Amino acid sequence: MKYFIAFFTVMCFFSISAQDSSVQSTLKSTLAYNQGQVVSLGEAFSEEQYDWRPSEGIRSVGESILHIAFGNYYLASKMGFAPPSEVDMTNLQKIEGKDNILAALKKSNEFVLEKIMLVENDKFNEEIDFGFAKMSVLAGLLSILEHNGEHKGQLIAYARSVGVTPPWSK
Repeated sequence: MKYFIAFFTVMCFFSISAQDSSVQSTLKSTLAYNQGQVVSLGEAFSEEQYDWRPSEGIRSVGESILHIAFGNYYLASKMGFAPPSEVDMTNLQKIEGKDNILAALKKSNEFVLEKIMLVENDKFNEEIDFGFAKMSVLAGLLSILEHNGEHKGQLIAYARSVGVTPPWSK
């Protein structure tokens, strides 16, 4: 009986712990899915297409992908998660070459997915000045998801303009 009670107590603890991070887990899995689509779309563009832009003054394919990476680091940094020391934020958006751009995006994706799980529930309502708006930490996490989705849509439009079919819709 003692073993049953001990087992039940441990299982309750793990169940409660799992519930504590359900918001973070949900955001992480949704963002990871979205990021996977952006990466697969980035891989579908040719090296030459990374310089394509719809018109002068509009971000190119490569610049748009780097903008997503920059946004991941920027938004996380406002929530107290400094980018890794090897990430040069001032030159991040100057990276060139498809492979280098995709590597930078993947690294920022991994970083932000890891940091989402470190946000504590009691911090969700804290207000942060993100520079473009003051909002709660939870709204900041949702902004990361929204920012990735916004630019996924942009890249889908770019892909269709140059004859690239998003891999998930083939």
